[in-house]
Amino acid sequence: MNQKNPKVDSFINREKKWQEEYKKLREILVNAPLTEELKWGVPCYTVQCKNVVLMHGFKEYCALLFIKGVLLKDSAGILITQTENVQSARQIRFTNVDQIIKMEPILKAYILEAIEVEKSGLKVNFKKTEEFTIPEEFQTVLQENPDLQSAFDALTPGRQRAWLFYFSAPKQSKTRTARIEKSIPQILAGKGLND
Repeated sequence: MNQKNPKVDSFINREKKWQEEYKKLREILVNAPLTEELKWGVPCYTVQCKNVVLMHGFKEYCALLFIKGVLLKDSAGILITQTENVQSARQIRFTNVDQIIKMEPILKAYILEAIEVEKSGLKVNFKKTEEFTIPEEFQTVLQENPDLQSAFDALTPGRQRAWLFYFSAPKQSKTRTARIEKSIPQILAGKGLND
C-alpha cells in the first residue's frame, strides 16, 4: 500500500455527496503503484511524476478520470468521453459505492493498464488547432483586424483552442459576437481565456 496524502484525507472529509465512493476508489488506487497527490483541488494519482488518473465528482456522478484514457483498450466498454471537445481523457462514472465494489477487478485492470501506458511513453495525437472550426463571427473579425489575427496566431495552441471553444459554445450568433467583442482586448494582450 502506498502512503496516503493528508491533503486527500481533507478532500474526502469535506465531501458531502460522494464520500463513501471516494473512500472505496481511494482504497483501490492506493494499492496500485501510484503516488497520491492533490491537484486541481482533486485527488490525482501519478507515476514517475506524470498524471495517470484522478477522482472527481459532479452533481449526478463521481468518476475516475484517466488522463490518457483514449489510449486504453477499454475491453469492458465503460470509458466515457466527458464532452465532445475532450481529446485524451476518459471517465468511468459511478452513482453509488456498490457499482465500484462490483467493478473493482475491472477498475484495477484499467488502472494498471493506464500506468503501463504512461510508463511506455505513449503520446496522444491531439488535433491541431487549425483542424478546429473557427466560428464565422470570429473569422470575420479576424479578417477585419490584422492586429487581432497576429495576436491570436501568437497565442499557444491551447489558448487558441480555449478561445475557439468559448466562441463556438453559444447557439445564437448574437451571443457568439458579444463574447468575441468582449474578448478582443484580452487576446490583443496575449492572454488566454483563463489568464
